[in-house]
Amino acid sequence: MNKIYQLILVLLLFITSCADLDIPPKNIISDEDLLTSESGMNIYLARMYSNMPFEDFKYMAEWGVEFNAWLGALGIEGTGEALNRDGISTAFRGERTPYWGKAFTLLRDANYLIENLPLYEGSFPENMYNHYLGEAYFVRAFVFNAMARRFGGVPLVTKVIQYPAEQDALEVPRASEEETWDQVLADFDRAVELLQPASPKKGYANKYVALAFKSEAMLYAGSVAKYNETVSGRLTGFGEKTGVRVIGFAENAWEAASRRYFKEAYLAAREVIESGNYALYKKRWAANNSEAQYQNMVDMFSDPESPENIYVKQYSYPTMTHGYDAYSAPFIFKAPLASGTCPTLDFLELFEGFDRYPDGTVKVTTGNSNTQGEYLMYDSPLDFFAEAEPRLRAYVIFPGDRFKGRDIEIRAGIYTGNEPVSPLFNDYSYQTAETRYQHLDAYRTNPKTLYLSPREGNSQELVEYNGTQMTAAGANGPFYDNGEGCLTGLYGRKWLNPDPSFEAGEGKSDQHFVLMRYADVLLNAAEAAVELALFGEPSPDGADLMQVATDAVNDIRERAGATLLTGSVTPDVSGRNIVRKERRKELALEHKTKWDLRRWRVQHYENRDGFWGEVRNKDSFSSNTRYRFRGLYPFFSTGSGKYFFDARFQWVSLKTFEYNIIDYYFGIPGGEVTKSPVIDQQPNR
Repeated sequence: MNKIYQLILVLLLFITSCADLDIPPKNIISDEDLLTSESGMNIYLARMYSNMPFEDFKYMAEWGVEFNAWLGALGIEGTGEALNRDGISTAFRGERTPYWGKAFTLLRDANYLIENLPLYEGSFPENMYNHYLGEAYFVRAFVFNAMARRFGGVPLVTKVIQYPAEQDALEVPRASEEETWDQVLADFDRAVELLQPASPKKGYANKYVALAFKSEAMLYAGSVAKYNETVSGRLTGFGEKTGVRVIGFAENAWEAASRRYFKEAYLAAREVIESGNYALYKKRWAANNSEAQYQNMVDMFSDPESPENIYVKQYSYPTMTHGYDAYSAPFIFKAPLASGTCPTLDFLELFEGFDRYPDGTVKVTTGNSNTQGEYLMYDSPLDFFAEAEPRLRAYVIFPGDRFKGRDIEIRAGIYTGNEPVSPLFNDYSYQTAETRYQHLDAYRTNPKTLYLSPREGNSQELVEYNGTQMTAAGANGPFYDNGEGCLTGLYGRKWLNPDPSFEAGEGKSDQHFVLMRYADVLLNAAEAAVELALFGEPSPDGADLMQVATDAVNDIRERAGATLLTGSVTPDVSGRNIVRKERRKELALEHKTKWDLRRWRVQHYENRDGFWGEVRNKDSFSSNTRYRFRGLYPFFSTGSGKYFFDARFQWVSLKTFEYNIIDYYFGIPGGEVTKSPVIDQQPNR
């Protein structure tokens, strides 16, 4: 039997040796399949774009680029825009999954296309060949930009590394931060040169997409180069293994680099503006009509044909969906969770339309602070917001406003005592944030005059009023020990599907996410213009820099229903802060603010006076490295049948954030540093 087996083996070997082995396996797709036809290139680009580090509904800052829509929420990264009940509501100091390994995989795809597509140049018309090559440079620029924002200097892998190879060829050390930003600039410029003016296919880039993202990247680079200098001791340092300045800029180089990057940001933005290809969305807009202006801005984020959209991430039910509505809608629409994005009073105070105390905070009492006088009373909670900017109403669901055809009842409690009502607390400072409404004598003593509800439904406390029973916290809360109610007294409206017929659920949402829009570009141009003027730089294109900034801000304010500037933006810190504040307002809840606060270097304690892009007393909401944000809580008073508001630190699922200077750069993944002789960890880590 053994001899028979041996004979069979010999015959098999003989047959195999006579066969032509140079036949590719049928399950392997070759370059000839992918790089010689439009359909093949569609597959190749789809692979790259599906792995792009886009920050949309499927990006959570606490988790990183994991393409995960679970617990979808926006603005909860310690920026003050919004709060969330869960552990994902934390300062943007790092990511659970560092953007490192995935970045180099995508860089390899881009580099492979750059190196190998020229071999098949004759397979395409010249314009399409150039465009495909431009897509590769755009992807590479986008990835290096995403890495630079997180890590500073990174390994500039600009060619395919062949395996196996000598150790020296496999190891690429971190470049300096300046070299990294220069590579981002070079790749965006090459993309702009090659890409067509209009995208040949939905989802592809084009020349103006690349210019818009270039302006954003260079604004970041210019800011880092400049504002690292405002951090105690200068924010810069060298790698121990290579001696390369992996974060920050040299003392004799930062200013020239910052000027150069701001100039590039300005020119890129201006080219998009001058192209005339895009415009602010004003389909429903009408002058002096706040209702039309509000509805116009609601529609702006759901209209796929918006002339403002420069680049969007598309979704389509049921094949490509997300879960934003399932996690961030008001409590009465929970499916299966709710209240993931609850805007703060600090955010609301950026906007016009509210009476103010002398310190600039929103007025809720008759006195000069919220510990003085008596509460102001309103027939309806919505009356408090009667003069608010239409833009704010488009971004935030106010107590008593409507959403999906239903009144959104938000109430912190019911007061049954005598009127006028004095402030519930005599101390609203940072240190007293953990003192909550249920600690008050009005709630604890008998007879009680303050009613609160720990839970929704049958757990609610009830108050007899005009022959009916009112629930203390209404339909949406906040409930004092259930963090899934309305934590801050406000809900996010931006991005939610407003269609009453839409039933939210996990994986049922398919509204698109606007990754870049015309308002971004206007604000990029405005900020870069002011920064250049602060340096004393002449206009790069001959236009009046301050007029460019003023026009951009006023165009955005007009569409928003806000008051126009009466004079020009000035070339000083005050003018810069006008632009910063407008950016904070316009681009809120779009994954922009967390990066702006980082590049301005204003999130750590010493620099936090300008935390909002305007003067603000850091001591009022900070304690050294830690800080908190406030809510605006409506109460119903049975004595008059009116509502009053209390402004205090958010108290349900209390969130306290922390930020240190070291957090402006994320740590390099420890495993990468340990295994490599040339990859440096961040200085001081």
